[in-house]
Amino acid sequence: MENREDLNSILPFLPLVIRSSSLYWPPRVVEALKAMSEGPSHSRVDSGEVLWQAISDMRQSLSLSTRLLAPSASHGYALFFDELSHEKESKRCFNEIIPALAGLLLRFPSLLEAHYHNADTIVTGIKTGLRLLHPQQAGIVFLSQELIGALLACAFFCLFPVANRGAKDLPVINFDNLFASLYESYSESHESKIRCIMHYFERVCSCLPTGTVSFERKVLPAVYHNSLTTAPEADFWSKSDSSLCAFKVHSSGLIEDQSNNALEVDFANKYLGGGALNRGCVQEEIRFMINPELIAGMLFLPRMDDNEAIGIVGAERFSCYTGYASSFRFAGDYIDKKAMDPFKRRRTRIVAIDAFCASKMKHFRDISLLREINKALCGFLNHRKSWQNQNIFIDKGDDEVQLARNDKDSGLLHTETTASHGAPLNDVEAGRDEPASNFVRDFYVEGADCMDHEDDGVATGNWGCGVFGGDPELKAMIQWLAASQARRPFISYYTFGVRSLENVDQVTKWILSHEWTVGDLWNMVLEYSAQRLYKQTNLGFFSWLLPSLANTNEANKFAESRPP
Repeated sequence: MENREDLNSILPFLPLVIRSSSLYWPPRVVEALKAMSEGPSHSRVDSGEVLWQAISDMRQSLSLSTRLLAPSASHGYALFFDELSHEKESKRCFNEIIPALAGLLLRFPSLLEAHYHNADTIVTGIKTGLRLLHPQQAGIVFLSQELIGALLACAFFCLFPVANRGAKDLPVINFDNLFASLYESYSESHESKIRCIMHYFERVCSCLPTGTVSFERKVLPAVYHNSLTTAPEADFWSKSDSSLCAFKVHSSGLIEDQSNNALEVDFANKYLGGGALNRGCVQEEIRFMINPELIAGMLFLPRMDDNEAIGIVGAERFSCYTGYASSFRFAGDYIDKKAMDPFKRRRTRIVAIDAFCASKMKHFRDISLLREINKALCGFLNHRKSWQNQNIFIDKGDDEVQLARNDKDSGLLHTETTASHGAPLNDVEAGRDEPASNFVRDFYVEGADCMDHEDDGVATGNWGCGVFGGDPELKAMIQWLAASQARRPFISYYTFGVRSLENVDQVTKWILSHEWTVGDLWNMVLEYSAQRLYKQTNLGFFSWLLPSLANTNEANKFAESRPP
C-alpha cells in the first residue's frame, strides 16, 4: 500500500486490520455489517437496546472491550431511539439510516485505500494522507466527505480503539459519552445535539456528498531562534509598525452566518471539539454539531500547544439551530450554498484557537497577554510554509523581492523567493536578532494557496470570555492586533450582546482616526493591564483609554437608576 508511513501512524487508532498490504474488517464484523445493511428483518436491529448489543458484539469481534466505553452508553442509545424519538422517526432510522451507515462501513476499507492511493496527487510535494498530525509538526490532511461519513459512522458504532488515545493526547472520538451523558443528565439541549448528528447521517445516507475537507495543524514559526516552539516576544509587538486593519462591529448575528468570506474563529478547547461529544454546548460544541464533519479532526489531531492552531477548510453545514448552551435546540435542515474551491472544498474556513483559562486577574499578566496574542496570530496568519519543518524568513523591506506566479493549469502557487543580493531567504542565521519589521508574515511554497487567502478578514467574537475568564474588552483588542499583524484587511467582531462592548465601535474608530500602529495599541494594552493587575484602576479598558466614555457611562447608570 502507498503512503505506508501515514497509515502506520493512524492504524493503531483505526478499527481495521491490515494483511498483505490490504485493509479489511474481520469476517464477523463483515457479517454483522452486511446483516445491518439489509435492514432489521435480517439483523434484528430495530431498537436502541438491540443496536447497543450489536455494537458490543462488533467491538468484541475487533478484540475491543466495551469496558473502556462509558458505562451508561447502552442506556443512552436506548433512551434516544426507544423513548425520545417518535415511532415514525425511529422506524426510519432503523429501516433506512442504520442500514445505510452499515453499508458505508462495508466500503470503509476500500475508501481508505483509495484515499491513500490519491493522497500524493492532491498537492504536489505535500503529504495530505490521513495520519496523526503531531504537536509542533505543521501538516495537512485532505479527506473526502464520503470518507468522513465512514469515519463518523465508526464513531456512532463506537468502533474506534480507545486504549492508547490518552497517551497521544487525542480527544475522545466514539459517541459513547455523547449518548451516556444524555442518560446521566438529560437536557433538551443535549438531545438536540444528537438530533443534529442524526440529521447529518440522514442527509449523508440519502445523498452522499462529493466534496473534500482539509484539516491543518498550524505552528507559529520561529522569529528569533531556529526553533518551531519559539513565538514572538513582547518586544516584537511593542515595536511593530504594522497598521491596524478595519474593525467592523456586529451587535447581532452569528459568526457562522457571516457573508464576507472571512476566516471564522472557533473558540476552541486545546483538545479539538472540547465537549462536543460529551456535555458541552457552547460556541465550539455547537459549531461541531451543525458542521459534524469537524468531528473527524478529533480522530487524528492531538491537543494544541500554545503556539499552535488548527485550520479546517470545507466543512459543510447541515443543521439550523436556535439558542445557546442550555437553550440550544435543533431547528431543522440547513442547505449550505457556499461555493467550492479548486480542491472541491466549500469556501468555509474555520480556525480553532484555544484561549488561556485562569481566574480573571491572571489574564492581565504580561505573559498571559503575550500567550493570547501569539495564539491568535498563529490562527490568523496565512501560513505559507512547507510541511517539512522548513522556515522561510521573508523580510518585507525594499531590498528583498518575492517572485510569485500562479500556475493556471494546477491552480497551485509556485514561488521563487530570494533576496536582491542573491542569498536564499531560508538561509537566515539561526538566532539573529531580527527587528520587529522583519517578522515572518508569509510563507510561500508550492501548493500553499490551497489553505487560505490573505485578502479575507477574520470573523470572531468574545473568545475565551466565558468560563475561561477572559476580559471582553482586552480580548477584542488582542484579536484586532493579531489580525492586523497577520495582514488581514478587516476583523468582523460579533459582540453577542455583551454590555462592556457597547462602545467598541466608538473606541476603535477613535484609535483608527489617530492612526495608531499595532505597537501603539499593544503598549497601551500592557500599560492598562499593569494598572489593573496592581489595582491602580478598576475601569474597563475602553473607559480607561477614553475617560469621556467613563463619564458618559456613569451618567447613563445614574439616569437608569432614577425612578420614572
